Amino acid sequence: MLPITLLLADDHKLIRSGLCALLKNEPDFQIVGEANSGREAVQLSAKLAPNILIMDIAMPLLNGMEATRQVVQRCPATKVIVLSAYDDDAHIEAVLGAGASAYLLKLTAAAELCHAVREVHKGNAYFSPTVAERLRAKSIAKLDQPLPMGKQPSLTSREAEVLQLIAEGFINKQIADELNVSIKTIEKHRQSLMDKLDIHSIAGLTRHAAGRGVIEAESAKKILVSTR
Repeated sequence: MLPITLLLADDHKLIRSGLCALLKNEPDFQIVGEANSGREAVQLSAKLAPNILIMDIAMPLLNGMEATRQVVQRCPATKVIVLSAYDDDAHIEAVLGAGASAYLLKLTAAAELCHAVREVHKGNAYFSPTVAERLRAKSIAKLDQPLPMGKQPSLTSREAEVLQLIAEGFINKQIADELNVSIKTIEKHRQSLMDKLDIHSIAGLTRHAAGRGVIEAESAKKILVSTR
């Protein structure tokens, strides 16, 4: 039987080492690579075609939600398991909307991860028990609610990347260098996302990014203080 191939993505080497130690002794698992950013996770998924990508949600430059969306679109055979410290509705819904197959809380991931990998590889979804309970309760509650009048505007993958980099304090030239495109292209993406969100300041974009889980709240506070 062929092993289940795994790609690990986390910007903290210590956490990746811990994941390796947890998974490497499972006879049906094979770790084929490690990524230290969401962007590298997307690149390695395309190159290595792992069965499962295990990814942290909070990463610089390209967060786990947007990386998940890109991997699901570009590498449909690769299933994504997201590890997160957050159990709130906003993060859970964003990750599931991006196409992840599993959502595990870091506090309990060590006890659940191996089982989650095998379930996802079979084609099933998997959630930490507390997350599953939140989803169940929310699903029941929605049955008694009217349909929403509108929805959040949809950003393209590139607009989402630009939003994160703006919120992390990058200026246009730095964003252009990071994404390997021209400054004029970045200016167009920046104007487009501002128009879609109806937000026309860096501080407003940063607050929006933090509120949607694109960057961590503490990071947003530091950026907002530095721009005053």
